[in-house]
Amino acid sequence: MDFRLDEEQMELRDTIRRFCATRFASDRIGDREGRGVDRDAWREMAELGLFGLLLPEADGGVGTGVVEAAVAFEQLGEHLATGPILWTVLAARHVDGAATGARVVTGIEKRASNDDGVLLLEHGDEADAVLVVRHEGVFRCEATALGVRRSLPPFDPLTPVVRVDRLPEGERVGDAAAAADVRRGGTVLSAALLVGIAEAALQASRTYALDREQFGAPIGTFQAIQHMLADMYVKAALARSSVYAAAAVLDDPAVGDADRAGSAAKLLAGEAARENARAAIQIHGGMGFTWEMLPHYLLKRAWALAHVFGETEEHAFALGETMMDSVA
Repeated sequence: MDFRLDEEQMELRDTIRRFCATRFASDRIGDREGRGVDRDAWREMAELGLFGLLLPEADGGVGTGVVEAAVAFEQLGEHLATGPILWTVLAARHVDGAATGARVVTGIEKRASNDDGVLLLEHGDEADAVLVVRHEGVFRCEATALGVRRSLPPFDPLTPVVRVDRLPEGERVGDAAAAADVRRGGTVLSAALLVGIAEAALQASRTYALDREQFGAPIGTFQAIQHMLADMYVKAALARSSVYAAAAVLDDPAVGDADRAGSAAKLLAGEAARENARAAIQIHGGMGFTWEMLPHYLLKRAWALAHVFGETEEHAFALGETMMDSVA
């Protein structure tokens, strides 16, 4: 079996990479703080077909698959792309105008961990609609029905967050099976974003280690730094393999357990993103703690994504349960 990307997938990866390098360049990342959705970039993403990656051609989408979407989302994660891109892609089947970029869609997954009355929506002030994923189905709410919204300091400076006092019931647009599909897709694609963060941390650290000199030599020649970079590479590579494997299972559920593969992908990708971002801060030394440098943006985005479609502990517990079931 050949696990390499084919020519079309590599072309998609390179196209998204070029777009992100132009619209979401890391050397201008500070300019994006607090600005939310870049409508010009949003329109260009729609023209690239990004929002319709999971939608069949017959329904106006691109007609690719989860693997192709994961390839694109890794690049979006690596460049810390702004906007509720994940939710808009997931909403393409359920919200008219999402696939074409005409409507910006945010979302929330209702589960026991957020039933305490605290409802947080990313880009809640900019969204046209909200996709609500509950156990019993998928629901669509108009943003105007959210009521009072209060801006909060976000984990990630590039992701504005609002708190809403209530969440309307909304219009049911999918059953429990559709809700499970959204969760599985969201889990894998959020993991792909995390892989991109892990890779960005590795590349930023490698570049800095080659440029920064101490005692007359680049710090990348020091064995301790080399070991850290090697560990970062292994974490990113392992997480990438897991994410692509989970995406392949979603495209063809007959080859494996989609829930188990998704949990493994989110667990490994989350750990890789957080640990690599922390290592990047350490490798950058005193510079790594300054606001002007990239590593803190990577770490904060990793923290924010850790709460999307299941936290690390939840996926670890789910994997443990499946292993116990297999042993039994």
